[in-house]
Amino acid sequence: MSTASETPVLDTLAAMTVDSLERCRMAPDTLILTRIAALAASDAPPISYVAHIDPALQTGLTAEQLQDVLVAIAPIVGTARVMTAAGNIARALGIAIAVADTEIDAEG
Repeated sequence: MSTASETPVLDTLAAMTVDSLERCRMAPDTLILTRIAALAASDAPPISYVAHIDPALQTGLTAEQLQDVLVAIAPIVGTARVMTAAGNIARALGIAIAVADTEIDAEG
């Protein structure tokens, strides 16, 4: 049995992510693009995209590649989901920038 935690939901999500990454043989950029497509298809909220911003930057993904994924999935998931995903990605970037600004201010 596991030990009690202050953040059991986040701990579970982190463990699931680590397990998924250990078992997946995709190239890092393909993995992130696949996850972004899945987030869009599941109508995920902005906070779900936030967790993928840093890994996307680390793999060198571009805005054009992200747009290509949304274009590719549009006929499958529909216009509404793709437009919602685009807005949620923009909000996620805003959240990430705000967090980074706060961290910079705290250090300075």
